[in-house]
Amino acid sequence: MSIVAIPLLAAHPGELTGAQAPIGFAMVGGAFVFGAAMQVVLGCGSGTLVNAGSGNPIGLLALPFFAIGSFAGAYGLIWWTNLGALPILTLTGTTGLTITLIALAMTAALFFMLGKPGSRRLPARYVIAALILAGLSIANLVVAGQPWGVVYGLGLWVAKGATAMGADLSGSAFWAAPGSVTRVQQSLLTDYTSLTNIGLIAGAFGVASWRQGGLSQSLPRYPARAWIATIIAGLLLGYSSRLAFGCNVGAFFSGISTGSLHGWVWFIAAFAGAFVGIRLRPILGLEART
Repeated sequence: MSIVAIPLLAAHPGELTGAQAPIGFAMVGGAFVFGAAMQVVLGCGSGTLVNAGSGNPIGLLALPFFAIGSFAGAYGLIWWTNLGALPILTLTGTTGLTITLIALAMTAALFFMLGKPGSRRLPARYVIAALILAGLSIANLVVAGQPWGVVYGLGLWVAKGATAMGADLSGSAFWAAPGSVTRVQQSLLTDYTSLTNIGLIAGAFGVASWRQGGLSQSLPRYPARAWIATIIAGLLLGYSSRLAFGCNVGAFFSGISTGSLHGWVWFIAAFAGAFVGIRLRPILGLEART
């Protein structure tokens, strides 16, 4: 996607915007926590939407708390960012594209060397899926004027619900910003992030219904602490991803592909956090058989 996205952004600076964000203490910490939490529920931002749409019990439980966490994280985002952050750093133009492609090639080579011998060859369907994903992401950038994201839409759903019940969001610099106020007041069908989130859930539902003949997934025999951990992890997923300016999609995929250096820092921090999450799963009772 970078091959197309970075030149597009350079050619249309007033029309298209990248997934660009500052690197700071809250951003790095948020990415680390997100990496751990996504291993607990076995789903990132888009993964939780897909799991919920497929009828996965863990995904269904985590998703609403993910949305609440996203709303809460956005509510205090400006305060967190003010703790310390660098200016937004981006890789632009031909030089930026070259550096991005070299970094991606080196990363792919590293994981290729570290992978098991039998897993070093990607099935053709994965390559096709990656190309389709890149194409759709470019289309999202052109149509929406912004890269593909997930987290903002989930928080917006809760913000709309909160205001419908009479809540006053003027105390939040984020939700009181003119752009956010407009989106809260308008229909969800005018928000691109919400539309793609709904599309993910609907698509997963359709495929699950077709392949499984329905959504009747058995309830895992987890102990009570596992279900409590799922709720907490869902909240942390939403809160931490808002502080990190996105999840695997909005920060990592869209960030790197549009030249934002925070996407690379997000990747490193979340990767480190994932190791913590992997070790937490058996402690929390989430390795029980269905």
